[in-house]
Amino acid sequence: MTEDQIISKTILFVKDKLSGAEGGHDWFHIQRVFKNALLISEGEKVNLFIVSLGALLHDIADSKFHEGDETIGPKVATEFLNTLKISNDVIEHVIKIIENISFKGGNTDQKFKSPELDVIQDADRLDAIGAIGVARCFNYGGFKNRALYDPEIAPNLSMSKEEYKSSKAPTINHFYEKLLLLKDRMNTQTGKELAEKRHVFMEQFLEQFYKEWEGKL
Repeated sequence: MTEDQIISKTILFVKDKLSGAEGGHDWFHIQRVFKNALLISEGEKVNLFIVSLGALLHDIADSKFHEGDETIGPKVATEFLNTLKISNDVIEHVIKIIENISFKGGNTDQKFKSPELDVIQDADRLDAIGAIGVARCFNYGGFKNRALYDPEIAPNLSMSKEEYKSSKAPTINHFYEKLLLLKDRMNTQTGKELAEKRHVFMEQFLEQFYKEWEGKL
């Protein structure tokens, strides 16, 4: 198979695997990250084949939907990639991307770096901010039956990885615990530029939200 055929087969696999997934982590999320990754790659020296596979498979089995088990995603991806004629080096790189892409309380234990991971991480983070990020945030909050906002519950800005994964805080808190932090954690120049615009939108959204909450508009 050619690289294009492998990517096409991967797209079909991901679409099938994520059929019926929560709206913020479904095929359309993967598609947006894939497109963002290709856009960012235009300004970076990366292996586009690895970027494509990593972007398409990065959320194939998100741990938050599997009782926090972070091994399922890499396992599912490995089993799929082993059915294709791909070099072990490529498979290992893609799996390392999947294992190290997530935020999870700041991602302070990231053990692997590569230009391809930088691109996909930025692409994934871009989908967590801006208008799409706001929509995804509240969609997931509704999925978990969380409160929109509770003025008496302050955001926890120093969560450990485990605290982050088990948090049941109101949805608005997630803006301060993750979304508003992402702008300054982008890896690439293109990612930083795109994140700036989306960050401003979130700040404007929050300003409007609090005014409406207080009945001032």
